[in-house]
Amino acid sequence: MHTNKKIESFKSPNSKLRTILFGICFFFIGIAANAQCAMCRAALSGDSNTKKAEAVNDGIVYLMVIPYLLVVIIGYIIYRMYKSKKNKAV
Repeated sequence: MHTNKKIESFKSPNSKLRTILFGICFFFIGIAANAQCAMCRAALSGDSNTKKAEAVNDGIVYLMVIPYLLVVIIGYIIYRMYKSKKNKAV
């Protein structure tokens, strides 16, 4: 026979802090990426345009981060709303 027992997961008091710090470190420690499309790469190729190519690449990566950041913020807000409703119901 099976008995229904609640198994509580072990969470240390600092688990939220660790998660937040990991997220911040993961966000700010970047990996070099070549985000140029084929046309931008062809237009900026050559030895004289290396600074311009790096600037275009950095701009593309910067513009790519904003939508992901918005999704994370909205997801966190929804999570907090769900968690508060669940706590009120209990």
